Amino acid sequence: MVGFGYDVHKLAKGESLILGGVKIVSDFGTVAHSDGDVLLHAISDAVLGAAGMNDIGEHFPDTDPVYKNADSMLLFKKCLELIEEEGLELVNIDATIVLEKPKISTYKQQIRESIANACGLVVKRVNIKATTNEQMGPEGRGEGVAVYSVCQLKEIIPEKNC
Repeated sequence: MVGFGYDVHKLAKGESLILGGVKIVSDFGTVAHSDGDVLLHAISDAVLGAAGMNDIGEHFPDTDPVYKNADSMLLFKKCLELIEEEGLELVNIDATIVLEKPKISTYKQQIRESIANACGLVVKRVNIKATTNEQMGPEGRGEGVAVYSVCQLKEIIPEKNC
């Protein structure tokens, strides 16, 4: 099963920028109900989508005050628990971050490791790419950040006792 996820957040001065559970040094950060980890939101949507379980907004609505400033890593782990309850497990993740600045190349390995650790995958099964929008559109003007993500799930095959 394959899932696709997409998320976007506005950027504003003085907000924090967290990607994949890693705090990025930046004058600008995401405006969001939760901690605004746009990368984990997109990956969570991909995971839920592959399992046919709708999207992150349905499971953790931004209208519910309990999720105000929520840690997106905890929400992501809850998504993984939900798919496991359905007899599914994550195989791999591939995501692209669209962000004009700051450049995140020095953070990519740390982000990969953070996500891999959270979901029990080897690092090479978590691929994180980053690109700019060549100064076009809201991402290109530095007004926002977008993430596209795909993942693959497989059914968990129970071990047989012989």
